[in-house]
Amino acid sequence: MSNEPGGPTAAQPDQSDAVDPEPSDRTAATDPDLGEHSDAADPRAGDDVGRPAPAPATTVLALLATGWLAAMLWSTREAISSATAGVTAVSLSAFALPGVISAALVAGAAVGLAAGEPVARRTERVTLRFAVAIGAGLLVGLLAALAIDLTYAGDVTTRTIAGTTAAAAVIGGALAGARDGAVVGAVAAAALGTLVFVVAFSVARDPLFNLFGAGDSQQSLVDAASWVSRTESLLAGLVAGGLAFGYLTWARRRAVRDGGAAGPRWPAYLVAGAGPGLLLLLTEVIIRIGGRSLIDLAAALSEADAVAQTSLGTSRVDNAIWVLFVGALTAVVSFGRTLGAPADDEA
Repeated sequence: MSNEPGGPTAAQPDQSDAVDPEPSDRTAATDPDLGEHSDAADPRAGDDVGRPAPAPATTVLALLATGWLAAMLWSTREAISSATAGVTAVSLSAFALPGVISAALVAGAAVGLAAGEPVARRTERVTLRFAVAIGAGLLVGLLAALAIDLTYAGDVTTRTIAGTTAAAAVIGGALAGARDGAVVGAVAAAALGTLVFVVAFSVARDPLFNLFGAGDSQQSLVDAASWVSRTESLLAGLVAGGLAFGYLTWARRRAVRDGGAAGPRWPAYLVAGAGPGLLLLLTEVIIRIGGRSLIDLAAALSEADAVAQTSLGTSRVDNAIWVLFVGALTAVVSFGRTLGAPADDEA
């Protein structure tokens, strides 16, 4: 009786034929939101999603940065050629070296970005893009070194400037090999704008000295110089952060318009705003390594020259730190002001 139909221990029918052994396969085949059909529904899936926004106007940026490097090389040559004695030429070369190195660093990054960005659009091979960017920076460095050797006086000072300039351009090209081209472009554009601003600010230094109470005493001159330096650093940081924000906003709007990635978010703005300050710190590292012989030679001329070189080095580091923090804060705050309130997003 235990095996009678309907009994509590009646044998259950074999349901192996009724049960789908792979329900997940059937679901993937019928649900267009799952499985392989999700890629077929969106041909851009896995392609544009997650890819960084492209950098706009890389060619224009490369031309501007290269032009600025040429201007720095020319002005340095004119200053050295106008020197009446070799001692003065050494001192002027040491004073002009930071401007040349920073210009070469930015030019190498901008040209490397302009050469590597087309490669980034065609392939995801990071090594190839990095190699192209370094090659472009190397080309800039070699051309700059050749121009220095051909137009400057052939001495130890010339070889130091040429070698350090070439190294800075190669390092800039290596930085341009980073995956996020928009951030590199923002850093290069902001750094270039900051360098131009610092040179233009020299016109306002004398009026600011008087404004900050520079008098006949040594202490008043030192205090006024300190306030002028702080003002310059603060304004340079604002320029750096503003340009970085503007460039990344431009890249973000182009990315959204072209239907690609969503564009850079706030970490990118933080890095781009701090980038010019980081490049200035990197410039100081390059100077103290590659240009050490020239700096030491200038410092050995006299006790006053030694104090001047030490003071200038400290001032450059302080200026770079100010630009770094003020630029990063400016870019992030500017980006934050473009975001809507949470209540507006929910509505």
